[in-house]
Amino acid sequence: MVGAWVTRPGIELAIRAPIPPLREATNTQAIGRVLYTTYVHFFELAGIVLLVAMVGAIVLTLRHKEGVKRQDVGRQIARTRATSIEIRKVRSGQGI
Repeated sequence: MVGAWVTRPGIELAIRAPIPPLREATNTQAIGRVLYTTYVHFFELAGIVLLVAMVGAIVLTLRHKEGVKRQDVGRQIARTRATSIEIRKVRSGQGI
């Protein structure tokens, strides 16, 4: 995957060319040209590092531990009014 791309002939000259003046390209276009020509390898390497970090964080947080309460979404969705509340009659001046 790392060495799979092919550059077109003459790309070396485009890589060494300076950033174009503002009347030829906007700031966003100039940054895109620099990122995708001069620093394309570093840009792709940073993307791979971030992808590995994201997958690692997901793997580390998905461990199942015993004795930990988990949310049961199916049970929450299936509840009815009768099962979700309990009405108590409290006499005046007393707590539950």
